[in-house]
Amino acid sequence: MDQSPLIDIGLPVALAIIMVGIGLSLTKEDFAVQARSPWATIVGLFGQLVLVPLTGVVVALVFGLPPMLALGVVLVAATPGGATSNLITYLARGNVALSVILTALTSVAVILTLPMWFGIGARVIPGAADAEVTVPLGQTFGLLLGVILIPVLIGMILRARRPALAARIERFVGIVGLVVLVLLIVGIVLGERDRIVDLVVAVGPAVVVLNLALIVVGGLLAWVCRLRRAEQIAIAVEFGIKNTTLTLLIAFTVIGDEEVGLAAAVYSIVMYVTAFLVVYGGRRLMRTAP
Repeated sequence: MDQSPLIDIGLPVALAIIMVGIGLSLTKEDFAVQARSPWATIVGLFGQLVLVPLTGVVVALVFGLPPMLALGVVLVAATPGGATSNLITYLARGNVALSVILTALTSVAVILTLPMWFGIGARVIPGAADAEVTVPLGQTFGLLLGVILIPVLIGMILRARRPALAARIERFVGIVGLVVLVLLIVGIVLGERDRIVDLVVAVGPAVVVLNLALIVVGGLLAWVCRLRRAEQIAIAVEFGIKNTTLTLLIAFTVIGDEEVGLAAAVYSIVMYVTAFLVVYGGRRLMRTAP
């Protein structure tokens, strides 16, 4: 696809700002608390880095999507949780500290795991190998390092040294993320306007099933591992709410295919609809929690 300065420069910068916001919400004490009782973090990391991408591969295969749309579904599943998951967890009465830690840790870990899972998807999805779509490891690693790890560290340092300034900046990060996401979705719709309806009809059911499956997998995994209800809610939300801005960045700048990014665009809408249901269910669960 033809790149524009908005995509080449504006999108990475916007994502970096969002990741600074995650760093602004973190302190050393957050990590210390989870280090003293790490079981919930271990469960969440395992699920997010292994079970969630595996679920994406299974959904893509079951629905028999065209190769590029199927790879888009895998890419969404391999993406870490989004910063919005922390807010949804708070509203659902989940464990916010766990949510923030999982968002931060998985955002760093996907520097290695995202290319791996995309490569697995490209090998097992019928026809994907013929499309010769790959995620260059060096380019992807450098991109994720620059827009995720470094911005998160900057946010943490700013929070530690200038807490008042960090608090003011943090209020605007969510707005930046929402604006960028809307612009990206509009861009995809305009770029694929001749066949957008057919593509959405094709990928929509798979994306809805993926989102619901991830929420259920998160809740069940936490329940089986005997985590408290607040932790169950946090992990379910973390699995279901994705950093789709990152997914779109990879689709646009590394893969260079709008069709791959379409799954992320549709998922962005679906996950906020189901988030209302999770908030409602989470509040009801916490009212009856022992």
